[in-house]
Amino acid sequence: MTRRTPARLVPWLVLVLVLLLPTVAMADDGAVFEEYRSKGLVWAYLGAFGFGLLTSLTPCVYPMIPIVVGIFGGRGASVSRGRALVLATLYVVGMGLMFAGLGVVFALIGKRSGSLLGDPKVVVPIVLLYLILAASMFGAFELQLPMSLQQKLSSVSGDGAAGAFGMGLVGGFTAAPCTGPFLLGILGYVAQTKDVVVGSTLLFTYALGMGVLFWVLAAFAVALPKSGRWMEWMKSVGGIALVVAGIHFLKPIVPSIERLVMSPTWFLIAAVVAAIGGLAAGAVHLSFHDAWGVRLRKGAAVALTVVGLTLVVNWIIAVDRHLAWIKNDEAAAFAKAKAEGKGVMIDFWASWCGPCKEFEHTFAASPVWETINDNFVPLQIDMTSETDTNTAIQNHYKAGTPTVIFLTADREELGRFHQYVKPGPFMKVLGPAAATIKKSRGTATAAAIPAAATP
Repeated sequence: MTRRTPARLVPWLVLVLVLLLPTVAMADDGAVFEEYRSKGLVWAYLGAFGFGLLTSLTPCVYPMIPIVVGIFGGRGASVSRGRALVLATLYVVGMGLMFAGLGVVFALIGKRSGSLLGDPKVVVPIVLLYLILAASMFGAFELQLPMSLQQKLSSVSGDGAAGAFGMGLVGGFTAAPCTGPFLLGILGYVAQTKDVVVGSTLLFTYALGMGVLFWVLAAFAVALPKSGRWMEWMKSVGGIALVVAGIHFLKPIVPSIERLVMSPTWFLIAAVVAAIGGLAAGAVHLSFHDAWGVRLRKGAAVALTVVGLTLVVNWIIAVDRHLAWIKNDEAAAFAKAKAEGKGVMIDFWASWCGPCKEFEHTFAASPVWETINDNFVPLQIDMTSETDTNTAIQNHYKAGTPTVIFLTADREELGRFHQYVKPGPFMKVLGPAAATIKKSRGTATAAAIPAAATP
């Protein structure tokens, strides 16, 4: 077999990197969705649709395509394009109802849903599932439906409207583990607001975004090209994406992963070079079914690519500087504020909360950083593990995650945020709050100066 030269591999490497971009985007954990949602409910639905569309383009969805095309009539059955579109619509509606049900569940269980992502008993099985799916993508074994279900699925394409709807329910459930990171922002909002109607319709809209791919398949590609080398490459891309996603899910319980980063630009360049080097060495185009030497080379290449992409993600989400937080000690923070003539900024934070981590970028930006340090004592309430103490504080302030509150030393509230915002909007609340602190500090200073003696 003739191997491709490195020069001829360049276009393929570019294609693979483009396909892996959604994996890098997963590190955002929904903060972009928060930004859309902050503009209003209409933007929230547009964001949900857009996230669904992005999800349909991720590599881990590719293995679903042959099954879906089979439902629409791609196995040789005589199905008109109109009929295929009807079946595709029923499939998408079934998938949408599954996601809507997910939204209802998260709305009902509320804030506890987020804390589950910091619980090792939940995180470890999720990561193991990702690794198992990745192993399947790399060809360690085949994930196949039971033969009886495959036979039923084969009969759906010609006349099975109910079957297409039912398989949509199953298809949505099957896609959920692979697309989970994109859902975090939406599910976090749903869990915080506990709004069943908005939660279910947002998730249904998300499914409609995913459905665009399936409508396109029904309209233009009811007959797929034969599977071959290209499908093996796509599976390898999907396997790499799943491993990177699994590492991302581990971060709340293994914080040291996120600390593997340096701020200089050369670190990012080195990480990108490592990822590209792994791809060039055979992370995608080599096979684990080849000779042992080739298998070892592919394994090393996959490891190098995963490490490179993980470091790229770490560099993107890293913060250059951190506030001098007082952790979970409300009394100490307010005592220090009174002694220094400052207010208190309370940040309700959790390791599993993506928008909370995005707030760290806002805090580090100028002039936010300087304004907080000059006028507020930063207090962080860590909700990663809910204790009686921090839960009582959270309930007292009627706060969720994320929530940032500005108070005077006498506990008078000056403003708050219950969703992630960028430095500009943040300063619109922080600025007036700081002005109030400065004014009260000036008044206190003036009162402390004794009146001059009258001659």
